[in-house]
Amino acid sequence: MRNFIQFLYRGMVVILITFFLLIPFATPAEAAPVELPPLPYDYDALAPFIDAETMQFHHDKHHAAYISKLNEALEKHTSLQNQSTEALLKDLSQVPEDVRKTIQNNGGGHLNHSMFWQIMKPQGGGTPTGALAEAINQTFGSFESFQEQFNQAGLGQFGSGWVWLVSNPQGQLQIISTANQDSPLMQGLYPVMGNDVWEHAYYLSYRNRRADYLSNWWNVVNWPEIEKRYAAAQA
Repeated sequence: MRNFIQFLYRGMVVILITFFLLIPFATPAEAAPVELPPLPYDYDALAPFIDAETMQFHHDKHHAAYISKLNEALEKHTSLQNQSTEALLKDLSQVPEDVRKTIQNNGGGHLNHSMFWQIMKPQGGGTPTGALAEAINQTFGSFESFQEQFNQAGLGQFGSGWVWLVSNPQGQLQIISTANQDSPLMQGLYPVMGNDVWEHAYYLSYRNRRADYLSNWWNVVNWPEIEKRYAAAQA
């Protein structure tokens, strides 16, 4: 028995010594590549307002392409891999010039769409509640006036882009539009909600009727998620 205990003791000592010797020479793990977040619902869950084919191509092809190009850019500069995409977009001046535009376009595309999937849901729609509802009424006069101004900004965005409800550094709500995949973060603004007005977001069902798409989109809006985002902006 004594020999057995001595054997176990010596084995444990060897394991501990080996563990502590290896720690200083361990290679730190590299940041994992950006991954495509799954849709939180089925492709057809937002029908008839957004059809299944549009959702599948929008998520599996367009969003995936932004992530692929973003990862290609990050591979060229490993120092950027330790920073979040949000941090990079908030200060693009820190990003090397050879990948700056790529990260602006594709990092923005990734963040914009990651938010977009979350702020929609089946059986959505209705109206906001709580602090967000109060802020909308104070800022825009009424929820109906907010919807009208939001739709008009989306309709007035020339070419591809997004329409946003954002919170500025003073905590005030604003409606803005951005071109292409530009994120409001680039302007120091927090995106509370946004609607994608690129044609790939609606063309299969609506063709060139962007106004109809903007109007119908309110039927899938996930107000509880947007209210969380507004609370985060005010924190």
